This record gives sequence, structure tokens and C-alpha cells, in this order.
Amino acid sequence: MKPTMEILARISKNSLENKEEIFTKLYRYLLRPDIYFAAYKNLYANKGAATKGATDDTADGFSEAKIAKIIQKLADETYQPTPVRRTYIQKKNGSKKKRPLGIPTFTDKLVQEALRMVLEAVYEPVFLPVSHGFRPNRSCHTALKSLKREFNGARWFVEGDIKGCFDNIDHQVLAGLIHSKIKDARIIKLIYKFLKAGYLEDWQYHKTYSGTPQGGIISPLLANIYLHELDKFVMKLKGEFDTRCKEPIRTEYRLLSNEIQNLSYHIGRADGIEKERMLAEYRQKRKLMLKMPCTAQTSKCIKYIRYADDFILGVKGSKNDCVWLKEQLSKFIAGTLKMELSADKTLITHSSQSARFLGYDVRVRRNGIIKRGGPGRKTKRTLNNSCELAVPFNDKIHKFIFANKIAVQKDDGTLFPVHRASLLRLTDLEIVSAYNAELRGICNYYGLASNFYKLCYLAYLMEYSCLKTLASKHKCTISKVVAMFKDGGGKWGIPYKTKTGIKRCYFAKYADCIGKSDPSDVVCNAAVMYGYSRNALEKRLKAKVCELCGTTESDCYEIHHVNKLKNLKGKQSWEIVMIAKRRKTLVVCRKCHIAIHNQ
Repeated sequence: MKPTMEILARISKNSLENKEEIFTKLYRYLLRPDIYFAAYKNLYANKGAATKGATDDTADGFSEAKIAKIIQKLADETYQPTPVRRTYIQKKNGSKKKRPLGIPTFTDKLVQEALRMVLEAVYEPVFLPVSHGFRPNRSCHTALKSLKREFNGARWFVEGDIKGCFDNIDHQVLAGLIHSKIKDARIIKLIYKFLKAGYLEDWQYHKTYSGTPQGGIISPLLANIYLHELDKFVMKLKGEFDTRCKEPIRTEYRLLSNEIQNLSYHIGRADGIEKERMLAEYRQKRKLMLKMPCTAQTSKCIKYIRYADDFILGVKGSKNDCVWLKEQLSKFIAGTLKMELSADKTLITHSSQSARFLGYDVRVRRNGIIKRGGPGRKTKRTLNNSCELAVPFNDKIHKFIFANKIAVQKDDGTLFPVHRASLLRLTDLEIVSAYNAELRGICNYYGLASNFYKLCYLAYLMEYSCLKTLASKHKCTISKVVAMFKDGGGKWGIPYKTKTGIKRCYFAKYADCIGKSDPSDVVCNAAVMYGYSRNALEKRLKAKVCELCGTTESDCYEIHHVNKLKNLKGKQSWEIVMIAKRRKTLVVCRKCHIAIHNQ
């Protein structure tokens, strides 16, 4: 029997070669044990693997017996997902609103991950290149790089905002969309079970009538399947809207360019006074050409980028065209997707002003500055009509500073760094590491911005806030803190021990993030690749050897899982083994597993 991963790779390749292909009998792949070993491998290392849902079920206790039990329930269609446990997390945009998060049990996560792998093999090759959210080898940075490359010359931006997108996905519409591609009633039924599982809030059960639970493994893929219809609709609008004039280059510009080329040809063959006269004429015409518009203004074009439920359109056309596009989008989203396009938040912005997309300010430069560059080092308008990404300091960065109490604002508007009382209980190394993680995260994300250099002021505020926090912890001055942790080279850093000796944790510099490559730079619209070999977890479980006591005679072998290795003290025998193996998992017999939890 072929490994399931190999079959999914073949399905993905078929879906890529024939995007209209209909798939049947996919449910049977959920009845194979090897897909659950692959699913567990994808899940157990996540931070949420040890987080409890509505029950105590976590990544701890995974075994072949558990897989067999899941498969049996799926085979006789008695499998019923447990309602998710609803909790609320703070939104990252600095607002006081909280985002609802549904936490499934780990068994449900396993089944959802297996189902996600099957659905992704079918749909990933079908999704359009304009979609970047929750997809392999894609990220916010790939969306922003695509925007920066393709939105040059846009005159208007249309910022799209769908009201409560993930909470308002219509279950019947979603099931119908999946059924048009996958003719397998059992797959549809299983997806419906997850959508209708409900949630527990304060241990009170609530039914779900629409939406996908944020926090579910399969939710992002289902949202992409749903919003893929929006992508196709915009591409259809683009085909109807885009027009090219017969002469994209203006006649005046083309004639002047021909005259300059003719002069250039004769200058190389002339000398003396005649050459000087021709050079003066060349410079005058070249100067006039650099002030003249090149392309004709009669062509129309739409560019479109979507990341999850956030999308933006760049329009070469009039404002009336943007109003028409907004009306068409509103009708489609209301009629086909059964959702609502927010009239207040779906903004039409001239490209000379900043639009907001994925935390960046986006605009098109209108800049006639002439610089030398390119082949032959010719003068040209390097910045004119180019798309610019900028850090929104007054919004995002200032909100971050004030929300985390890194600095306070004086009466004259300047910022003054202060200590952070919430970090005083941490060690010196943890305090510097916390600041470094925040600064690196911001600098890495905003590395595409044209005004990235301005983040040096944020780095300055954070460094002095860090020093003041350390000074407050040690009840001394900043100068004494610097003297306390200064190395031989004049820099300060927190010393810590390693196996190779003493090292120092220095405060991160904002410039360290310049030029760092993004791990998701590769933009791929090909088939999803899967490994064919049996993974290490499967080999270890099927070896039927307890990695703690060494017995081979147990009836059941399970995986003992810990959330973080650094939390182990190394006092118990099983902790010593896990630390020595540097693994978060340990295959143990049932007797040893009970003994571990009793300890």
C-alpha cells in the first residue's frame, strides 16, 4: 500500500495540471494510520499542543491505540467533534477590543490536521497567485512585495473590508463550494460537524450558526476556499475593465525620444564646434524629455492583492471607476458570499495619499527627482510613479510604545523613555531578551519600508527603557548598570553561561535586521510537496520499546509530551532522559506513563 503522503502529492499534481478536475473518494485517506502520524508531527511542537480545550485531552498520551479509535469512529461515522473552548485574546492593533479564540481538543486537532492535508492537496494548486494568507511559502511579506512590484503607477486605491468575515461565513454556501470540487458526501458531512460543533463559554454551551472558529486548524483553509470565489470574481472584473490604448507611449514623448537617439548617433561622428552645438541641443531635449509624461493616460488597469480577509485594489482609472468597482464588489459579496462589505471602512483613496494594508502605509510617489542609475548611468526619474511602503509611526509605532509603557509623551510632544514595572520580576537576561524580541519583531516586519531608518529612534527609546528597567531592578543609576555589564570593547551586555564558556546577550540594534531574507520569499503556486518516508515518531512508536525502562512486553506504548524542555528540572529519571535526548516527546509504556503523571 502506497504511503498516504505520496498519494496526496499525486492528487496535488493532478489538481495543478487540471484545475477543473473533480475529486471523489477522498474520505478513505482519513482512515489510514500514517496520515495521523504526519498530523501529530505537525502539531506536537506547537505552543498550543499542551493547551486544553473543553476536556483534558492534549498532545500527551498519543498512541497507536488512539489512532485506531479515531479511525474506527470515522469509519462508522460516529465521530463527533467536541465543542471548542472559547477564550478571548487582545487584538494586536492596539485597540481595547478582544478577539474570540476557539480552542479544540487535541483529538479534534489531529482529525482537522489530517482533513486539512487532504483538502490542501486539492485546493492549494487551484488558488490564485493574488492570495497570500495562510498558504504554504507565502506570508505578509510576499503580499507586500507583490504590491510594491505591481502597483506602480496606480492612481487610486480601494481598501476592502468585510464585516466580521470569519464569523459570518455561511455554512451552506461553503458546503456548496466544496461540493462543486469534491464529490464525497462523507467529507462534506465531517466538515459540517466541525462547523456545527458549537463552543463553550464560561462552561455554557452555545450553538454555531455561521462562521469558522478562529483557532481551529482547518478554519484558515476553509476561509481561503470561501474567499477564492472573491478572487475569481475580481479577476473576471479585471478582464472586463482592463483596456490598453493603441499607442501606450505618448506621441510627443516618442517623437522627442527619436530625435534624441538621432542626435546621439551624429554626436559620435562629429567634432569641433558642430559637436558642441549638438551636445547642447541633446542636453536641452533630454531635460525637456525628463519633464514630459511618458505613457498615455487613456489605458485602464486593475491590480489586486488579498491576505486572508484584507484586500486592496490598485486602479489606473478615474474615481468613478473605483465607485463602480466598489458597487460590484458589494453586490457580489452580499449576493454570492452572503456577507457584507463595510461601506465606512472600504475606502477609496487617491494614490498620492496613504492607504493602509497589512500595517503598512502604501502610496504612489509623484517625484520628478532625476538621478543617475541603470545601464550607462543615464539620468532618469527613478522614483516617479513607484509604489512606496512606509512605517506608520504616528499610528502603529506610537501605539506600541504607549501600550507597552516604553515611553511617555512630554508637553512639547517629545517622547521620554521610562522603566517597565511589569518586567522587574524577571532576571537581567530575560529583561534584555524581552526587549530584543520586541525590537527584532518590529524591525523584521517593517524591513520593506522606505523609511525603515527612522526605527533607530524606536531602538534608542527601547534601549534606554531597558537600561532604566535594569537600573530600577538593581536600585541604581543607568551609568552604574552600563559599568556593571560592560565588556572589554565598550559595549554592554548580560553575561550568561554556556557549555563553551561565558557569552553575552547584547541589546539588539535596529540595523541588524536590514537585508535579512524572509523565510517565505519563495512564491510558489505549484503542487504541495509531501515527504514519502516514515517519520521518526512513527518509527519510535512502532518499535514498541519503552525509551524509559526499555521494556518490549507492554500492550500499549504512548507518547509523553511536554510543552517546553526548559521547564524540566532534571530531577526525575524521565526528565533526565528527555533533556539528554533534547526532545519534547518520549515513547513510554503504559506503566511508565502512569508513573510519570503520578510523580
